[in-house]
Amino acid sequence: MLILTGLILLGLTLLVVGAEWFVRGAASLARAFGVPPIVIGLTVVAYGTSMPELVVSAVAALEGSSAIALGNVVGSNIANIGLILGITALVSPPLVDGSLLRFELPVLAASALLLPLMLYDGAIGRFDAALLLLGAAAFTVFTVRSTREAVGDQGVQPDGEAAAPPRRLAVAIALTVVGLGLLFVGGRVFVNAATEIATRFGISERVIGLTIVAVGTSLPELAASLVAAYRGFSSIAIGNVLGSNIFNIVFVLGGAGLISPVAGDLRALRFDLFLLFAFTGVAIVAMRGPRRISRTEGALMLAGYATAMYVLSAGAR
Repeated sequence: MLILTGLILLGLTLLVVGAEWFVRGAASLARAFGVPPIVIGLTVVAYGTSMPELVVSAVAALEGSSAIALGNVVGSNIANIGLILGITALVSPPLVDGSLLRFELPVLAASALLLPLMLYDGAIGRFDAALLLLGAAAFTVFTVRSTREAVGDQGVQPDGEAAAPPRRLAVAIALTVVGLGLLFVGGRVFVNAATEIATRFGISERVIGLTIVAVGTSLPELAASLVAAYRGFSSIAIGNVLGSNIFNIVFVLGGAGLISPVAGDLRALRFDLFLLFAFTGVAIVAMRGPRRISRTEGALMLAGYATAMYVLSAGAR
């Protein structure tokens, strides 16, 4: 148990350092190529910080643990809103540019509805997975094109005064790649140790996926969003949460399902889906704009997430 606790601390350290480097590199690349920070958040940061979810869900599906694969995705999406967006708003209320999210918010709602539709026949097969991955690619291309056209050159500046000076391209790429690697390794170390601890206490795979694994694989999003908000790039924080929730379904489940079909019983997932829809609705309401997500809203999100986790934990006993 002492070794497992040490691994959890090591994983957290790697996540924090990796997030700092990754956000700095991503922001520098945004300026170097004239890409708005919110596009970086919706694509590069979102894909990168979704990699732990992809690896965990794919491995779980291969090992026949579909409950962990699905719980990881659903739980991560809930954590992204209730935990990550809530804490980010408490630390530094992020600015929402509503004009940039007129397309992304409906896609967020549609992606949540896709999950029960894909599981209607009891599993996400390879054909379903291929459709999801095509959706991920289409969303990425459309987002980059439409957002760059909407903001022009004005969107490359940070929201606050903490903007870092432009870095050389090679340094920016190195920071991004190394930071992403640390995020990935840190997430894996944390999840493996936390899952082992949870298993020793006899918690079900479904609850492990929704809580321990979901929070662990969401730590890159949490670290990246907090660092981005602290450094003045609140657009990256918003884009990270929004993009990650979309990619967790179309990219993570698509990738996992392409490797091995992911089974799921809709009747057993009723409460999980209710939480997913509820928190998705909260995010859509909070991201109406242009406005800032207030600290009061962040506190309410965090309280709602804590309540949901308490109910899940109580039901696992």
